Amino acid sequence: MLSIGELAERAGVTVKTVRFYSDRGLLPEAARSAGGHRRYRPEALDRLRLIRSLRTLDLPVGDIDRVLDREDAWEDVIARQLEELGSQLAALRWRRAALHLLGEGTGEERADRVRLIGAFLDGALPPDTAAPARFWRRVLPVRLPARQVSWIIDAAVPQPPADPTPAQVLAFARLHALVTMPCPPGQDWRPPPPERDPEYRPVVLYDGLGEAYDLASPALRSGRAPHEGEALDCFVSAYAHAHGARDTPGFRRHLSLRLDRTAHPVMDRYWRLAAELATPHTPTLGAAHDWLRTALATSVQEPRGGPHPAAPRRRRGAQRP
Repeated sequence: MLSIGELAERAGVTVKTVRFYSDRGLLPEAARSAGGHRRYRPEALDRLRLIRSLRTLDLPVGDIDRVLDREDAWEDVIARQLEELGSQLAALRWRRAALHLLGEGTGEERADRVRLIGAFLDGALPPDTAAPARFWRRVLPVRLPARQVSWIIDAAVPQPPADPTPAQVLAFARLHALVTMPCPPGQDWRPPPPERDPEYRPVVLYDGLGEAYDLASPALRSGRAPHEGEALDCFVSAYAHAHGARDTPGFRRHLSLRLDRTAHPVMDRYWRLAAELATPHTPTLGAAHDWLRTALATSVQEPRGGPHPAAPRRRRGAQRP
């Protein structure tokens, strides 16, 4: 049997440390002496060394208690610790990039960046995406089904990069400032419902736009210029069927003019900032929309010598019920 002092000496720790683990049940006593002093079996030395090793890895005492007494708890405890460590590393990377950003620029720029970063971090690293998600719930048409709201937010809200550059920290800070600024009096970021159009169905529109954006993505990733084709046909069809109209040359010209008139500077700036945060070669919804809008504008331009000679091609199955 070992006294508490002998056990501490052999393990290279203090008596206070042995008493701490004993009081919390991690290091059971074998007996007490006649004078009430703790006594430990020799195998307690190996257990104490194991406890110290686990504490060196920053495992909480409660988790150590679990893994010492339950073999099946190891996997769960380690997985949770790895997840926490990943969050801590991401926070450190954001902190490093933010410090590099503040080290750049003039004094006036630095002061502005401190204000922007302080507003979106709010003590949390890496930053969350709650503010952009709230922005989209405010912008989207009312009474959209939950499934549509979900996919739009998932696709439209950029995720904070795990290892950001200083420029990405600044882009996220500016994006946060943009989506949290108050709407100017008398204005609304939500697209207004079409006037005198009782047949307008936003559910049909957003379903069709999602399909059109997917079809346009390969061309954006490969750097192809906007052009006619299946993606554009799907894009126009979405607007036509949402308004109870037909895809005709006249409708395409009207749609092109309407999309140009309704372009919004806030949304344009949002998509520019989102593009800086997106994964390389992953086009944003805004980039896909602009590509299709440009393809439409190009296709409806009247060639020299007269109007557009023929109706645009329509892909098979583009019509929606």
